[in-house]
Amino acid sequence: MNTPAPAVSPGPTFLDRIRVVLSHTSHPGNIGAAARAMKAMGLSRLVLVNPKTFPDPQATAMAAGADDVLANARVVSSLTEALSGTTLAMAMTARRRELAVPALWAREAAAELVAQAAEVEVALVFGNETAGLSNDELAQCARWAMIPVNPEFSSLNVAAAVQLMCYELRLAALDPGRPPAISGAGQLASHDEVEHFIAHLERVAISSGFLDPAVPKRFNPRMRRLFARAVLEKEEVAILRGLIAALEKSAGKT
Repeated sequence: MNTPAPAVSPGPTFLDRIRVVLSHTSHPGNIGAAARAMKAMGLSRLVLVNPKTFPDPQATAMAAGADDVLANARVVSSLTEALSGTTLAMAMTARRRELAVPALWAREAAAELVAQAAEVEVALVFGNETAGLSNDELAQCARWAMIPVNPEFSSLNVAAAVQLMCYELRLAALDPGRPPAISGAGQLASHDEVEHFIAHLERVAISSGFLDPAVPKRFNPRMRRLFARAVLEKEEVAILRGLIAALEKSAGKT
């Protein structure tokens, strides 16, 4: 008699550090279906940015037993708040954007998230059912990814997209072939640290006269794009902010 093999579990190290963020969700049923998809794949951390309706009986019905994921969901007022404490945010979008860094396919994105989640907090971000993520929201995510759908019919329900990505995350977490961490690599800067650095840079650009605050600008999105490509470490952010502070101090003496 053959004994069934035990279910393989990726353990808490990876999936417990991954947040699934739904921004401005219109239909509560999609929230419930997303919660069900998450629980089936071993994820539990759901963050909702300004949902139109939540909590809602339809969300509970569509969760179909994933009530604990719904009960523990955090509701926040902005994507900035949802990403606080993370080091990597991956946006899911079907539209190519002018200011975005190069896109990843879904499987590549899941592998990158899981690799980072071995050490730090990460987030997978989904937009509104109709409009998706705004350009401002996308600019807050260091990376973005696409699902390789049929180009002649690219419409994919947000809950279905969550299900697909949760599957890819679990698959990546179960994969023993992840490359080891680079020896001697520094700790990556968090989302908050990079945002504070960019805000500091903007203040100095304005106070120096380089940037006119009265004129519409694309300074912050371009700086986010630049530093997303660089993948800043904590020590590098500290050096850059120290340099800027020294320049501010020196300018004040002249």
